[in-house]
Amino acid sequence: MGLADEPNYDLARNGAMRRETKGALRSTGLQLHDIELARIADNVDVKTYAPALQTAAELGARRVIASVWTARRNFAIDSLAELCELAAKARLSVSLEFVTWAEVASLQQALDVRRAVNHSNLGLLIDVLHFHRSRVRLEELDTIPRQWFHFAHVCDAPREIPSTVDELIRTGREARLYPGEGQIDIARIVGRLPAIPYSLEIPNLARVRELGYAEHARRCLESARAYFSAHSRPTDRAGSGTSPIATQDPL
Repeated sequence: MGLADEPNYDLARNGAMRRETKGALRSTGLQLHDIELARIADNVDVKTYAPALQTAAELGARRVIASVWTARRNFAIDSLAELCELAAKARLSVSLEFVTWAEVASLQQALDVRRAVNHSNLGLLIDVLHFHRSRVRLEELDTIPRQWFHFAHVCDAPREIPSTVDELIRTGREARLYPGEGQIDIARIVGRLPAIPYSLEIPNLARVRELGYAEHARRCLESARAYFSAHSRPTDRAGSGTSPIATQDPL
C-alpha cells in the first residue's frame, strides 16, 4: 500500500521469509485463505501482481482481495478482468471489496463493476464496517447471486459514521473494535449471506501497543466466538424462522 512504517512481507521476492512462512503454516496446521491487496489504480499494471499470485497459490491461498482506486471506469474494468485472468492461472479467485474512501465505495458500485467484468472467478467481499458506513440496506443483499459472495470481513465500530474522509481512513485502518463492542449489527448483515468464511479484520493500534500482537489476536478471536455464539441468524423473511449463524470454515 505504500503506507508509512508499513512492514515488507513481499514473500515473492524474499525466499527465506517464504520458506519460514511455509514452515509456520505446516507446523501450526493453519491454512491461508486470502491475500491482499491487488489495487486497481491508475499507476498500477496488474501484471506486476503475477509473482505474488503465484506465491499465494504455492502457500495454498484461495482468494485475492481487490479494490478500485481509479475514476476511469473502463480502465478499472479492463484491469480487473486482466487480474481475474492472472488469478485464474494460479487457481485463485478475486474478491472485489468496496471501501468507503475508495472510488468503488458502495455495494451497488461493486455490483456494477462485477457485472461489467463478468468473469466467473470474480466475487464480492463484504466488510461489515464498509457495509455499515456506506449505508447499505440489508435487502440489497437478497438480490445478489449467492455464488458471488466469497467471504466477509468482521469487526465492530460505533454507530456514528465519521464525517470526514480522514477519519474514515484513520478509524478503518487503526481503530476497529472487537465484535460486540460497537453498534454494527453484524448478525443481521452476515445473516443475509450464505455460509461463507468470516475473516476477522480488526486493526487497532492502541490495543496492539497495550497488549501486543498475540494477545490482541487472541481477543479478536475470542470476542468473535462469543459474539457468534450469542446470536442467531435473523432471516427477516416471513415463515422462514431463524437458524444459527454458521460458516463453512470455523473461526
